[in-house]
Amino acid sequence: MDFVYPQANLIAGVDEVGRGPLVGAVVTAAVILDPANPIAGLADSKKLTEKRREKLYLEIKEKALCWSLGRAEPEEIDQLNILHATMLAMQRAVAGLSITPDYVLIDGNRCPALAMPSQAVVKGDSLVAEISAASILAKVTRDREMAELDKQFPDYGFAKHKGYPTALHLEKLASLGATEHHRKSFAPVKRALGLG
Repeated sequence: MDFVYPQANLIAGVDEVGRGPLVGAVVTAAVILDPANPIAGLADSKKLTEKRREKLYLEIKEKALCWSLGRAEPEEIDQLNILHATMLAMQRAVAGLSITPDYVLIDGNRCPALAMPSQAVVKGDSLVAEISAASILAKVTRDREMAELDKQFPDYGFAKHKGYPTALHLEKLASLGATEHHRKSFAPVKRALGLG
């Protein structure tokens, strides 16, 4: 499937990481790449090894015309729901860019309200270099946060499962209860708190 780029000079790609986990923020990134300074090997962050992602993360930060991270915290996710919190985090990432893009390409099937034209691209993290770059920045950032959280709460295994509802995570949630970083509106966390 070929993707046809819109006719625009400055295109930002946006992606999110962390809609599915039970803990931590949803992290988004917006990236405007420099056509004169290409980055080889950009791909959907989930298809890259951790080592490769880390290397590309540094290269993107160095070579992109500009980049920005956005986030929505667990409290915001609980208040708004995960979809609206993700849209808010995407708006924050785009607003944080030091250069205003002419056009924004967003991974997925819907766009947040933005001040410039935008388009949702299904499988964009595999089809659009800017979205691939954004997916790498967002994933490395969130994975590092989970590694930090693992140091604070070593019994939960956050560094392994990154907050996703794995059997280990669900077992720990049931036996240890929820941390303040858990998303209280998500069913397994609600159950662990005795709220649902």
